[in-house]
Amino acid sequence: MHAITGITGQVGGVVARTLLSQGHPVRAVLRNPAKGEAWAKPGCEIAVAEMHDTGALARAFAGCEAVFILLPPVFDPDPELSQTRANVAAIQSALQAARPGKVACISTIGAQAREFNLLTQLGLLEQTLDNLDLPVTFLRPAWFMENTAWDVEPARTGGVVPSFLQPLDKPFPMVSVADVGRVAAELLRENWSGRRIVELEGPARVTPNQVAATLASLLGREVRMQPVPRETWEDLFRSHGMRNPAPRARMLDGFNEGWIEFEGGATGSRKGKTALHEALRGLIGQPA
Repeated sequence: MHAITGITGQVGGVVARTLLSQGHPVRAVLRNPAKGEAWAKPGCEIAVAEMHDTGALARAFAGCEAVFILLPPVFDPDPELSQTRANVAAIQSALQAARPGKVACISTIGAQAREFNLLTQLGLLEQTLDNLDLPVTFLRPAWFMENTAWDVEPARTGGVVPSFLQPLDKPFPMVSVADVGRVAAELLRENWSGRRIVELEGPARVTPNQVAATLASLLGREVRMQPVPRETWEDLFRSHGMRNPAPRARMLDGFNEGWIEFEGGATGSRKGKTALHEALRGLIGQPA
């Protein structure tokens, strides 16, 4: 049995569908029981557990060969990361109680960075689960190509896309969620001991200008990126409802300044199969 958290999201869904297609049993761990029917139909067992509920998580993980952990994202955390700390502590305790055969977790590029930023939450997950005496793999993906979903509408309607990734000709590590889910499913079927890290990016690094050119090609119109000035970020993020925009801004700084990077660098990362144009074609609804 493979217990999959975050199954209703993009990555968790790919993990589950990949395992099901290969004939492996899957237990869908859901926070919302109303979403259970959609996963029961293809054959999943259903378990309901909030990510801060140690007892419910332990029951969901009990008797499993493997557990996939996807920490619920908190995009506007408080300075103490209290919600994330509560979730991480519950996950750690539940895994220790259930003692599955192995654990694979979605972490992130830059989880090892010492500078506090939005991705520090996943560094905290790694640090906490390091204390488990179970085989644990941390899969560290790059920036998701699918984050470009936010850019499709301005590209389609005005041809000008605001870019927080700067400079526009800098290649950034990016990866498709399809590759992240596929590789995570592969890792769950492997055997290993202790702790290991797998860093994952796409076939080639991508500049914001290349994102614009790809959107232009797919949409059949001119598209260009426009840098968002750094000094405007805090007010802009607050206007969108964020109470604590500093972690998000520092994450973007980390990508732009280069201190959010793979621990093994570009040469040490595993490479996915999905090219940028394939990922973006799906976002704008064009058939493959």
